[in-house]
Amino acid sequence: MRFAMIPLVFLLGFVGGCAGSSRIAPVEALDERTGITLGVLKQPIELVPSHPEVGGAKRATFAYLGPVEWNRSGTLTYGLWLHIAPGNDRALIDIRGSTAPTLVLDDGVVALSRMEAPNRGRDAYKQAAPWGQVAYFDLTVATLRRMAASRKLELDVGAADGSTVSFSPSSDTRAILTRYLQDRGLTGD
Repeated sequence: MRFAMIPLVFLLGFVGGCAGSSRIAPVEALDERTGITLGVLKQPIELVPSHPEVGGAKRATFAYLGPVEWNRSGTLTYGLWLHIAPGNDRALIDIRGSTAPTLVLDDGVVALSRMEAPNRGRDAYKQAAPWGQVAYFDLTVATLRRMAASRKLELDVGAADGSTVSFSPSSDTRAILTRYLQDRGLTGD
């Protein structure tokens, strides 16, 4: 009886260990064309409209974001990858244009500043909709830490009609971004 318990304890420990792992864990990928290593999440964070349009057969617009660490021979650069997967609910402005989206955190608004990705090879994340918009924005480690500590994380994007569309995460971003900071060695401990 005692020996029969050992495999059961092992199996429970293994299953428990697997259940605790995040489905959006950080990963590294080498862009063989440029020689740059990217530190990204396994999947970008999905954001859904905070106030979806009511009615008929409209397909909602979704947004996705993810931090990116570019490592070129030890020189680190950070950015925020943003993807808008358009639905037929509302037309949004071009996020690559002069009016950049903003992040809304517990401690205030973060104005995003567009950047050119230092990597011209592999894109940091796979787009949910190939016809959607993708842009990169400057990201400091301090802002990434603020995002990880914030209970609130919203993305505000301008709509073609002059209004603003707000997107909220569909999962807990604090745990995901905290794990990213830990895996990238950016906890400041």
